[in-house]
Amino acid sequence: MTNSPARMDISYTLLATLPSAPAGDSARDSSNRVCIPLGFDRIPRASWDEVYRATAGVTPFSRWTFHRAWWDAYGTTAHEQYLACVEPAGEDADRRIRAIVPLMHRHEAEKQDELTATVLRHRSPAGTNVRADAKAIFFGASYHADYATLLCAPHQLGETTGAVVEALAGPPNGRHGNQPWDVADLRRLRSSDPALANLEDAFRSRAEAFGWRVLREQEDVCPVVSVSSRDFEEHLATLGRKARHEIKRKMRRAESAGPLTIEVAAPKREQIDAFIELHQRRFASAGLFPDTEGGERSRYFVRRLGELELAEGEARQLHLALVRSGDRLIFTALAFDDGQTCYLYNAGMDPDASELSPGVSGTAVYIRDRMAAGRTRFDFMRGNEPYKYEWGARDEHIERLLVLRQQA
Repeated sequence: MTNSPARMDISYTLLATLPSAPAGDSARDSSNRVCIPLGFDRIPRASWDEVYRATAGVTPFSRWTFHRAWWDAYGTTAHEQYLACVEPAGEDADRRIRAIVPLMHRHEAEKQDELTATVLRHRSPAGTNVRADAKAIFFGASYHADYATLLCAPHQLGETTGAVVEALAGPPNGRHGNQPWDVADLRRLRSSDPALANLEDAFRSRAEAFGWRVLREQEDVCPVVSVSSRDFEEHLATLGRKARHEIKRKMRRAESAGPLTIEVAAPKREQIDAFIELHQRRFASAGLFPDTEGGERSRYFVRRLGELELAEGEARQLHLALVRSGDRLIFTALAFDDGQTCYLYNAGMDPDASELSPGVSGTAVYIRDRMAAGRTRFDFMRGNEPYKYEWGARDEHIERLLVLRQQA
């Protein structure tokens, strides 16, 4: 698998060479959409990019680069179960991929989880409990993603989700063994995502026939700041008096030790490692990079993601923000930027610079810089930590669609 961007003139005739899926390996809905199990490595990069661009409200967590990096780092922790949705085979069938459904399966809990776990976000609010040994279908790469969805143009969601449900209603794919799934545990779906309602409707339409129980519940919140201008001072004026005063006071204190400057850098290895170091110094075993197997996987994941995004050239969305007080690096942020929204994926800060309030002053400088560049939304990702609301964030919900078989 090459790391360089795929040429967009790649022919889609590759899909025409796929054999018709045998019974139990595909499904067709009333609109004749077919879902074919297709390994991630066999999905043409050009096909992925095409349906990604067509997907409404898509986020960086559905980029090919994110999924590639995740499987490279965590591929032994789950089994991929991606579905490619195409027209059925026929004499004149166009077998171009119409939708991609990134799925994986594993048990709800595995013995190795304790060894490989790291802390990316706080623990989500409790929801419906599923037994640990249940065979569960999740969105692919969703352990380290804050949002998940299927890749599909909005006008094709109905027939695509219908075909997905038919595929999951069928017998197990022989390549994954004979054990049927116990639960489809689809998380990280935004409330505003049209795929959520379509998936829910499709599962409920077949629930009685198959004895399924379908639940939809809030998983978490993602506080998001929306701004209406490029003027940082104007945004501060919209905040509560106490929050505004504290932000300005802490910025002045940091500036008293040296000018506050920011470098928004491409995700090169040197910048990635600076982020890892500062994150680890601040969070130690409570963060992403402890001295464990899980920490080593996390280091490999962010380095691999940086490598892949760097290869995207001007199309990359991952960057590193490095904030300095004088010559002293006090804050780093690993973030995605799609031209409208900045997704603050994670951060590191110098614990020995507490007198400079690196978390507040670093975030302030980052938001100010990105506002000046024309960004209008700042997504603080999952979790309702109080500091996010000091910036004027408002909750956007993510939900969990849970489908349980009778025995689950």
